[in-house]
Amino acid sequence: MAYMGTMLRVNLTAGTIKRENTPLDLAKKYVGGRGLATRMLTNEIDPTVDPLSPENKLIFATGPLTNTNAPTGGRYMVVTKGPLTGGIASSNSGGEWGAFLKKAGYDMIIFEGKSPKPVYLSVMGDDVQIKDAAHVWGKRVPETTDILIEESGEKKAKVSCIGPAGENLVYFAAIMNEKHRAAGRTGVGAVMGSKNLKAVVVHGDKKSPIPDQDAFREIVRGKITKIKENGITGEGLPKLGTKVLDNIINENGMYPSRNFQDVMYDGTSHMSGEALIEKGYLKRNSGCYMCPIACARDVELPNGRRGEGPEYETGWAFGPMLGFHDLNVICDANFLCNDLGLDTISAGVTLACAMEMYEKGFIKKEELELGPELTFGTSEALPFYLKKMAYREGIGDKMAQGSFRMATEYGCPEFSMTCKKQELPAYDPRGVQGMGMSYATGNRGGDHVRSYLISPEILGAPEKLDPQAIEGKMKWLFIFQNLTAVIDSSGLCLFTSFALGLDDYRDMINAATGFDLTSEEWMEVGERIWNMERNFNLLAGIGPETDTLPKRFFTEPANRGPNKGKLHRLPEMLPEYYQIRGWNADGTMPKQKLEALGL
Repeated sequence: MAYMGTMLRVNLTAGTIKRENTPLDLAKKYVGGRGLATRMLTNEIDPTVDPLSPENKLIFATGPLTNTNAPTGGRYMVVTKGPLTGGIASSNSGGEWGAFLKKAGYDMIIFEGKSPKPVYLSVMGDDVQIKDAAHVWGKRVPETTDILIEESGEKKAKVSCIGPAGENLVYFAAIMNEKHRAAGRTGVGAVMGSKNLKAVVVHGDKKSPIPDQDAFREIVRGKITKIKENGITGEGLPKLGTKVLDNIINENGMYPSRNFQDVMYDGTSHMSGEALIEKGYLKRNSGCYMCPIACARDVELPNGRRGEGPEYETGWAFGPMLGFHDLNVICDANFLCNDLGLDTISAGVTLACAMEMYEKGFIKKEELELGPELTFGTSEALPFYLKKMAYREGIGDKMAQGSFRMATEYGCPEFSMTCKKQELPAYDPRGVQGMGMSYATGNRGGDHVRSYLISPEILGAPEKLDPQAIEGKMKWLFIFQNLTAVIDSSGLCLFTSFALGLDDYRDMINAATGFDLTSEEWMEVGERIWNMERNFNLLAGIGPETDTLPKRFFTEPANRGPNKGKLHRLPEMLPEYYQIRGWNADGTMPKQKLEALGL
């Protein structure tokens, strides 16, 4: 039924490994991946636990469609309590690592405790061992990956690991797989580092047990056709990658720059997806496991360095957000973050916050210790302070806590562009009302992939909505949040949702698992997962008062463009959102709601 039926429980304190049956009795209620792993985490840890303590747990989880020929069927989730927000952390990554975990014969790995010394886990099919990692501790991601693949004796082995940022417990450290794929947000890499766990190496050749392979293959063939015929997934993303968005978002007056002080950026065309091609940086596009979209960018810099990226968010965070558009600097910084294991969004937005603080006198020049000035437009500051963050040196030690804690320490938290302490991505809420509510109500904090309302509000998929309208938007938000929970839990990529709808996911999951749930029942599964995450956050002390946006979006109108003069209208929409969710008027969760969802 598409699940391997076995998971690993690794106690790093005791150095023990146990094989357990995957709790398939819960599969219909939580699918797998994000849903099932969150169910297990929330049942096994105290919500108030210190995220970086041995009592926290770290779960790598696949979905039922991972390691199948479903389009983009290679994704995995890392679920834990995160240090950046103090709430539920669940970060998604592509590439091939997730598929190879299932090929090794396992649906998930649960890490407990803390190793007394640096170690890594080797999962070579039935041969599972905890191994010494002293020789790779301190090394960057590419070198770590190469060394551990050679040690495994399997050239096709896949490595998921942390870099120096994770080892040094940077609150927004990522977990990297295949050198450039990231479980990037919420600081999952810091939790991995806190356990002295450097890497997980996987290899295997097992197939996922699907009840009727021929029927499943036929269903999948139809979904792939839909994806290839769609304008976004069949044309825009393959041609320009996620940076197809740069000029589109800028022209819509919601492409923030200089720490969200401006809603547009005049040099966007110089660092867009089109510019990557025109300047000769793009060598080819590539994709993850079983991906028919191939939106990744394989680029080569003028100095000959080659790698993958940058994505739309990274290009923005390392360019316009900092007041410049040097494509060479942006690409090089992207490579550096992959090497160090840093979340590019939080890193760039934290640096932008520091620049505004410096320009307004909160950070003093002497604190920079002869480093580049923290002024917008100073491209030299980007690589310099990224390294300072990763190694927690000088002022980088404050930056490593994220912009909210840094700005609060200096007495100016209003300069931190965060929700629930996580840095916002590249869409200005003043220009897109629904997406702003997605930030404010997100269980992971400032987030763009748990409810991508840019799809209907800007791209017109599945239908075009007025980005400034608020009527009916909270119903859309409710649907998108629940549907994304199902997609994440299945093991597929969010980008498939540009072309596919709920019925398509129902068809694939049912065929792979042998389930017979209706579309409405799958949406209830998504609602269950969302409410479970929300309840965990409430128990962790993240109350409804955090369902808001930075003050700037309520007091400083958009300064130019098609949204000039606009503010975000959260106060008008939040009560309706709570009502649609079936929560109390104050945003708390009634007992009967939990009972109705079987939580």
